[in-house]
Amino acid sequence: MIIESTLRPENAISRTTVNAGDHYIGTVKRGQTLRILDLEGNQAADTLFFSADDTAERYSAMDTVREQGAVYLTAGTPLISSEGRTMLTITADTCGRHDTLGGACASESNTVRYDLEKRHMHSCRDNWMQAIANYPEFGLTKRDITHNINFFMNVPVTADGGLTFADGISAPGKYVEMVAEMDVIVLVSNCPQLNNPCNGYNPTPIELLVWE
Repeated sequence: MIIESTLRPENAISRTTVNAGDHYIGTVKRGQTLRILDLEGNQAADTLFFSADDTAERYSAMDTVREQGAVYLTAGTPLISSEGRTMLTITADTCGRHDTLGGACASESNTVRYDLEKRHMHSCRDNWMQAIANYPEFGLTKRDITHNINFFMNVPVTADGGLTFADGISAPGKYVEMVAEMDVIVLVSNCPQLNNPCNGYNPTPIELLVWE
């Protein structure tokens, strides 16, 4: 569902560019609004959310899909935690849908899906591991890396229930926006994947904006 935001970038309290293939970690407070902006189009932003009060509570793809009765995420979708609570609610979306089934690239999946020579290519899991190692103050460890949201990523579900990776449906300037229902830690991998069309084989930057 396409819903545009009324928030203006010049009024944001923070604006952070995440370079192609890089990572981000930070906190969004309850009541604040986070926008993930696809600057150049056809980019995937693999994202994890954790309760800032207790990181054992985290975004749950299974609970989110069950509660909304739909596979894809878009405006109006509540992002549900492993404790059954709403962590954030998507309030605006100019892309139309976002994947939460395809998971994140890793050295292991690159090897299985593509080739043994792809094993050492940088991945989203590598990004997350670098972020939690570089910023231990957030209290996250390897065991906290679970299922994620792939904002902007196009993963069609086939007629027999399989998943495929297809060209992105985003474009330059498209965004998804969500309001935090609790204090949340946001962990983003601006996907470095070069082996499938999720980034158009050319990773590009994204921008994160936060409003009070």
